[in-house]
This record gives sequence, structure tokens and C-alpha cells, in this order.
Amino acid sequence: MRFKGLDLNLLVAFDALMTTRSVSRAAERVNLSQPAMSAALARLREFFGDDLLVLQGKRMHPTAFADELMPQVRKSLQQLESMLAKSPNFDPATSQRTFRIVTSDYVQASIIVPLVAELAAEAPSIQLDCQLPNLTIAEHLDEGSVDVVITPEYIVTGSHPSYELYREPQVVVGAAENPVLAKGSITAEEFEAAGHVAVVIGERPVASYADRQLEIMGIRRRIEVTTSVFTLVPWLLERTGRLAVLHERLVVQLEDRFAIRRVPVPYPVPPMKQMLCYNAGRSEDAGLLWLRGKIERIARTNP
Repeated sequence: MRFKGLDLNLLVAFDALMTTRSVSRAAERVNLSQPAMSAALARLREFFGDDLLVLQGKRMHPTAFADELMPQVRKSLQQLESMLAKSPNFDPATSQRTFRIVTSDYVQASIIVPLVAELAAEAPSIQLDCQLPNLTIAEHLDEGSVDVVITPEYIVTGSHPSYELYREPQVVVGAAENPVLAKGSITAEEFEAAGHVAVVIGERPVASYADRQLEIMGIRRRIEVTTSVFTLVPWLLERTGRLAVLHERLVVQLEDRFAIRRVPVPYPVPPMKQMLCYNAGRSEDAGLLWLRGKIERIARTNP
């Protein structure tokens, strides 16, 4: 489709090139061959009369004109996508849409796994692309390359809409044979005397909600192991005296698969507020409204 002589598909290529600053990665992003993406860049340069991206060393850098053009192109693409998404004909039973969700492995295990099971029967052609949080979440949400972000309240950034999805109690968990947990509770002294597993999240490590709360409260622990994956914690607890503080929903799921035991936290740790964020330009997106409704129902149902 052309508009005033410009193939509008080239705007998608421009967005990918500006995001990745690489012809090869931009080609992968929009499912083109590298020669096809190089040709698209050449056509963009010819149309706008500007180099747009200049190779310096091993990385491409945008010209001043490209930097000025980028916000307008991105906004136009988002408005077009939003307009198309308003179609009343969204039918999950026949839709072949891909939804991109950014969230921790804990949420993927506790919320996304049952969601996938439901989609197999109700929406067999819909695909979910689940990604772990990284430093570019806000950028991806801005550009519309991510549909939903589910994250604790203290990590929410940016200006896009967000709302509380559910609240998650925290529990102490350890090996089932750990004698400290046998009585069904633990004292603060026992908790602080044990070795611990801590979870840190993301490329620039951020303490998990529970570990962050304990730090704020001044609780001193002997951290023996750290991991970036919540679902790895049971392996690090079995056959040891170590403890961890995890989300209760996840522990309930893991109890059937691992020899672990949970008891209440011996401190007044408030439940975690789990938030759902989405792009402001997609408030009327029928498919996204449907997906959010599915996630909300699962999240607000006790495991």
C-alpha cells in the first residue's frame, strides 16, 4: 500500500531498523531476509533524501533527521494498529494473533500455564510469546512491541495504564524434612539463623519483592545462594536446611512436584501488589481486552 509514493511497509522496516540499529536484527524482527531489509533501507534513504542510519564501527547510528522522524513514525504505526484492533470481529476461536507478555517465571508458572491450557481449547490458533523482564520493558511497551506487562507495583515504570491484578501473600519455604519447619511455624530467631536462597531479577539485579521487604525491615539473613529464577528455588532447598521466602501461589503449585513445606513468615510482610500494564493506545483493542479478562479471572481465582 502506498501513500504519497511511499510504500507503508517501509515504515515498519524503519521502526525495526531504529529499534535494533542493525540490518540483520531488524530483518529477523519483521521476518524479512537481510537483503530485503537492506533494500528497504535503500528505498527509505532515497524517499527521504537522508542516510537515516550510518554505520560507525559495528553499529548503525541514526542521523538527526532519523531521530526527529522516529517518534512520528512510531505514533503513526501505533494509531494504525489501534484502529485495526477496534474491529468488532475479534473471535478468539479463529484468531491467529500473537500476544506478547513480559513477566517473571513465577507469573508464567502460576498464571500463564493455566491460561495456555484454556487457550488450547478456546483459541487454538492464538500464540503467546512470553518474555522475562529486562531493562527495555518500558521502551517495548512504548513502541507497542509488548502487549501486557505483569510486574510488582514497585517495578512499574512509565506513563502507560496499570492496575492491581491481585495481591500475593508471602510464605517461608524449605525442604519437607527440615526439622525447623516440622511444627508448622518458624520463629524470627530460627529464620535468621538458617542459610537462605534469595532471588534477584533482571539484567540489573533487583531483589524480589519478599527479599526487598526483608531488607527494608532490617532483617539480616545469611544468603548462601542467589538465583534469577523463582522456579529453580525448590531444587536449591531440597536436602538442605536452607529457607526462602516465595509467593504462596507458586509454592502451592510446587508442593505437588517437590518435597517442600511452607510456613507463615515470622514478620509482618504485606502481600505483594501485582500490577498489569498495557500500552495506552490499545485501550480499545478488542483482542487485548479479551486477553486481559482471561488473565484477570485466572489471577483472581485461588490456586
